[in-house]
Amino acid sequence: MAFPSKLLNEGERVVVSTRTHVKALILPGLALLVALAIALFVAGLVESSVADLVIWLVFLAAVVWFLAGPLLRWLTTTYTFTTRRFIKRSGFIAKEGRTIPLNRISGVDFEIGVIDRIFGCGTLVVSDASTDGSVELHDIPRVEQVQLQVSDELHRLAGGDRRDDGA
Repeated sequence: MAFPSKLLNEGERVVVSTRTHVKALILPGLALLVALAIALFVAGLVESSVADLVIWLVFLAAVVWFLAGPLLRWLTTTYTFTTRRFIKRSGFIAKEGRTIPLNRISGVDFEIGVIDRIFGCGTLVVSDASTDGSVELHDIPRVEQVQLQVSDELHRLAGGDRRDDGA
């Protein structure tokens, strides 16, 4: 996914741009399947067309609640590291964003649980010098590679060169 170039400053380039792993949609999908099973079961018990209409309207509300909302949040939330800053953007109609300059980031760590390992994702923890302390980015695909790329950029920004680390 490409970060809009109109939002980049002159000379700035994208290092990593990602969104949450699709695994974040599994539970909403399962909830939707349970709602469908319940709606079919209850619709089979009643013989009134009005009751059927109410059941399917409730099911439609469940679709919006359990699937449409999480899907829109998943589609509209991005995490981007550029050569100068970290940017978190979310929202479709009402937008929200957070920016941390790379020179304020003191560390980038990752955590991978058992389930995360199965799906190939993990939590990226971006620590900064602000009062907020750190930002946890859950379910980031290929979190180890992302952490390595961001660490390399932080090292470059600090004036180091990765090739000199082993000498």
